[in-house]
Amino acid sequence: MAEPVLSPDLQHHRPAVIDVASCIKKSADDAESSRENIAEETAHIVDAAAERALCRKFDFRLLPILAVMYLFNALDKGNLGNAQTAGLSKDLNFAPGQYNLIVGIFFVPYVVFAPPLALLGKKVGPSRMLPIMMFSFGSFTLLTAATRNFSGIFALRFFLGAVESAFFPLVIFYLTTFYRRSELARRLAIFYAASNIANAFSGLLAFGVFQIKSHLVDHPWRWLFIIEGALTVLFSIFVFFHLPKSAAEATFLNEDEKALAYHRIHVDSSSIVNETFNLKESLQVFKRPSTYGFLLIEIALGVPLQSVSLFLPQIVQRIVKDTVRVNLYTVAPNITGAVSLLILAFSSDLLRIRFPFICLGFALTFTGFIIYAAISDLERQIKLAYYATFMMTWGTSAPSVLLSTWYNNNVAHEGQRLALTSVGVPLANLMGLVASNVFREQDKPKYEPALITTASFGGFGFIVAACLGLYMTFDNRRRNRRQGVKLSARDVPTSRLRDGPKVDDFRWFL
Repeated sequence: MAEPVLSPDLQHHRPAVIDVASCIKKSADDAESSRENIAEETAHIVDAAAERALCRKFDFRLLPILAVMYLFNALDKGNLGNAQTAGLSKDLNFAPGQYNLIVGIFFVPYVVFAPPLALLGKKVGPSRMLPIMMFSFGSFTLLTAATRNFSGIFALRFFLGAVESAFFPLVIFYLTTFYRRSELARRLAIFYAASNIANAFSGLLAFGVFQIKSHLVDHPWRWLFIIEGALTVLFSIFVFFHLPKSAAEATFLNEDEKALAYHRIHVDSSSIVNETFNLKESLQVFKRPSTYGFLLIEIALGVPLQSVSLFLPQIVQRIVKDTVRVNLYTVAPNITGAVSLLILAFSSDLLRIRFPFICLGFALTFTGFIIYAAISDLERQIKLAYYATFMMTWGTSAPSVLLSTWYNNNVAHEGQRLALTSVGVPLANLMGLVASNVFREQDKPKYEPALITTASFGGFGFIVAACLGLYMTFDNRRRNRRQGVKLSARDVPTSRLRDGPKVDDFRWFL
């Protein structure tokens, strides 16, 4: 039988049918190839033992130095509260409300100067910018010991806020250039625990310093600024020569270790390693809706965080009347706050998830402040009141570290990562203005309006963090359904994620 002759139209359309079939096959092959490439690039670890050895080198060479730097940073920022318990306001003849002004003025330059100084630090290099900033805030702390009136200490607190502003954002960025995303939270926690240790140590140091009887100064609290300021300046000089500019220039690594360090960051931290700074590209992060979710959480976190940091001695003063013992009673809550931070951060890294632990921190904060505010008979419930101060510190430290880690984990562009951090961290500190204005002299010793306000911010933070985390969870599932794959953030190399959520392969780090 002769083969049927196709009409001209059918002859024209037959190749099209074949092309459609071949396209479908090619598309399936491409999708499979893409999945294989993603898995191969992400899973490509030269040697697990070598990675552990590399991390140990970073841990021993970077973390102790950065932790001590942050300890001095926190001491120089928070020593005002200790000096106040020793009569700072009375000795300098402050008018009513002026102490709150010198507490609050710190946060204005802290927010204004943080983004430009942090972005300048990206250009100059964090390893150089950090010790310069440290030398500066140590010098201003030293000068505080010489102040004689409100105007002098007000001006110094302004400049102190300016030079401390970009310190924490730059440290976070610096660590993201050495560690994978799943390694970052516990390292930041070790670093940040120095803040809790500083708060505890400042109480012990203040207790010891206030016992000094010397004719060299007219008031014992001046020794606090002299000792802490001098140690800060001296340590900054050592740091300037110790910190490596980058893994590629670290003298304690060999060539193989430098190559491994580059690979780790390329697939699990940055889209382009040691990318040249570009301001216009960096500011693109503020076009992402998720950015404003993160910033809302920073605002909610800032009030309880700064309330504990600045006013814990005043809160504890309701329980302990003796001025000297007040500082001692702040030690235990701050130490357990550091322990809580480490437990939650290590757990978060182990499970590779952030938002549930952030929510837990907010829940502890909310509960602690509500319990303390609800106590009416202090004599009968003094143990419960003191326990509530522990819950305050448990709940404020961990969310600060995990929140910074969370949004750094979700931004692969180095400039955008630093831009977001340089706005987010100071924004939380700006809430110190709220804290310094709600803890009013007329409300002491209970400070009930302040406690309720702080608890409310904690509850708000819990809600926003939970909503953002759930959105990311559902968006990851939607992306998987659309692509017909089952991927998580750990499966996608960051080298592909320069444009963030616009990329089809993007998955949120929860």
